[in-house]
Amino acid sequence: MVISGSHGRRHDTAADAAAPPDSPTTGHLRRGVPATSHPSPAPRRRLRPDSALHGVGALVLDWDGTLADTHQARYRALSQALAPFGVLLDEDFYRARSGRPVLDLLDRLPVPVPADRVRAASARLLLEHLRSGHLQPVPATLALLHQARAAGLPCAIASSASRRLVTTGLRALDLEHMFAAVVTADETSRGKPAPEVFLRAAAELALPPAACLAVDDAHDGIAAARAAGMPVLTLTGTPPVLVVPPPERAVP
Repeated sequence: MVISGSHGRRHDTAADAAAPPDSPTTGHLRRGVPATSHPSPAPRRRLRPDSALHGVGALVLDWDGTLADTHQARYRALSQALAPFGVLLDEDFYRARSGRPVLDLLDRLPVPVPADRVRAASARLLLEHLRSGHLQPVPATLALLHQARAAGLPCAIASSASRRLVTTGLRALDLEHMFAAVVTADETSRGKPAPEVFLRAAAELALPPAACLAVDDAHDGIAAARAAGMPVLTLTGTPPVLVVPPPERAVP
């Protein structure tokens, strides 16, 4: 069965990707997106790390797709884990839900699969990738992280992935020492778009959420950061640059 498009429906062609998320104007961040949506929108203005961090008390980063360039590796791993059960995972369906914990994503497939077995198989494949030496950071986020540390700001990870995957990846990139806190799906009861992972990260940094700048590449992650009361940036383009995200429609 081909899993494709929004709402888990079967299609012969991929559905349109979900629009990126909504954001109120944030005082110290310049909005980097057009005010209205057009078929060919104006280019988004790149945010420099020094201007993005003005007035910020801490930096809270998502892991997958935000600090680490793992999208294709995660998609391949989950696709391979689903293949024995006759499920061909469409990439647009996956991308629109990639900010969620994997069990939550699997629960939204229109066919039942043994979720624990699929998750375990996917995690094994991802660990192989993380240990292979091929993992790369996202340059724009890495620059922001270094700028934050140079400014003396505490930094945290707030991820929907398991702790084992995140810590293995941080070691592979030699970035463990950069973070005062790492919060993962293992420490939370509700995954993104619920705000728990961001709220726990702020608590571990001993700062109010409003003082923490969040960065997340996924729709559900942006929604989670906003629900936690954090200003948020996202990534767009190739190569990706940091922007304030525009309005979002819900992804089921």
